[in-house]
Amino acid sequence: MVVDRCITGGTVVTAEGRTETGIAIDEGRIVAIGDPENLPEAAETVDATGQLVMPGAVDVHVHVDDMFSVDSYETATSAAAAGGTTTYIDFAWQAWAGDLSIWDEPGTLLDGVERKREKGADALIDYGLHGAITREDPAVFDELADVIDAGVSSFKMFTTYEHGLSNGFMHRAMAHIADEGAVGVFHTEDDSLVDHLNAQFKAEGKGDPEWYPKSRPDYVEAMAADDAVRMALETGLQYYGIHTSCRAAADVIDSYQVDGSQIRTETCTHYCTLDDSIFAELGNLPMIAPPIRKPDDIEAMFEYIKSGTIGVVSTDHCGYRLDQKEVEHWWDSAFGANALQVSLPVFYDEAVNRRGLDPELVVEVMATNPARTFGLTQKGTLEPGTDADIVLLDPEETYAIDPANNHSVSEFSIYEGREVQARVKKTFVRGELVADDGEIVGEPGHGEFVAREVPDWGPAGHTRTAE
Repeated sequence: MVVDRCITGGTVVTAEGRTETGIAIDEGRIVAIGDPENLPEAAETVDATGQLVMPGAVDVHVHVDDMFSVDSYETATSAAAAGGTTTYIDFAWQAWAGDLSIWDEPGTLLDGVERKREKGADALIDYGLHGAITREDPAVFDELADVIDAGVSSFKMFTTYEHGLSNGFMHRAMAHIADEGAVGVFHTEDDSLVDHLNAQFKAEGKGDPEWYPKSRPDYVEAMAADDAVRMALETGLQYYGIHTSCRAAADVIDSYQVDGSQIRTETCTHYCTLDDSIFAELGNLPMIAPPIRKPDDIEAMFEYIKSGTIGVVSTDHCGYRLDQKEVEHWWDSAFGANALQVSLPVFYDEAVNRRGLDPELVVEVMATNPARTFGLTQKGTLEPGTDADIVLLDPEETYAIDPANNHSVSEFSIYEGREVQARVKKTFVRGELVADDGEIVGEPGHGEFVAREVPDWGPAGHTRTAE
């Protein structure tokens, strides 16, 4: 038997450990892992000497080609591929009418799934979708089973913005989603307080970027998280809290989390690496919701990652141009920043080089855990039979992040100038090389929509102990 490709000479890193071994790939799948001398003959052999051979990152929180991102699927997935992300989960929106909306009239979740799948035709990497419930219309409950049958097994709800939901409607939605065995995904900030503080700061003329994080303080996030988690426990819903940014909110999650079988959460690379001094440095560019916070909140993210309370690190990628950010008052700026291209190396460098954690932990929170949490059964590991989504990372190469290299439409990076020791050298998606040393070599359209299963979480936690 001659297989398509073997990768040899590198150090294979999974969530379980590191080994000096090789990987055989055929027809898009991993067919064997072991001593290179015992692997099948290959049409091509990739020499990974001096590099880490890792599962591709699985980013379960991105925004692409909608009102929160001007990236197309081609530009966003190119950025992802260059940065070692091989699968992401975007949002299929239930259309609503409003100031933030790009639609003139309401629509259905199934319409949203169809829209995003059409846009995904140019994807370079594989992708999935979360359904996003944006209106208090009980008709959406009748859609849930069909949306799940369409391969979308998680549903996002907001507690703030014009498309936010009241606790009463959210409680009803949780019960229906729980009945289907699916996952609820929650953006938690107390809407009343956010509106009050925004109005107060506008009235006082506090439009400088340094005032932005004060408009959405940590207790605003923690209060809404407490409400949402309590309702999830009462309804039996599998609860996933997105972009946990601070100690106060993480404390809430930790206080309710028993074994990870019902309550899980993520943080983002920026909450693990940046503090609120960045607003004085970069103005509105790092304006993200929830805001980038204090140095102690960075410490809290790592404390809770190591304990297992926070099980996933994502990006919350939003592709914006400079003109959407460089405005006079922070409240007129777009929310969000691009990160798909740099998230894996930035987090790896922070966790491993600056904090002395293991590369296995990086794989765990950026590949294995997100895939398991959201029913991506063929992703996030290097187990034989799974998709050959593989990243080769040089752990010694040092460079400064330069937004001139962006594949995203964004002309900036909130990490600009940051010295990073970890460079993605090659990215394979289902066995095909799609990015080579930062250059895109794959063809748009290689990426496929991944229909996800309804996950059964069961007890969770680290697959290994982080030191």
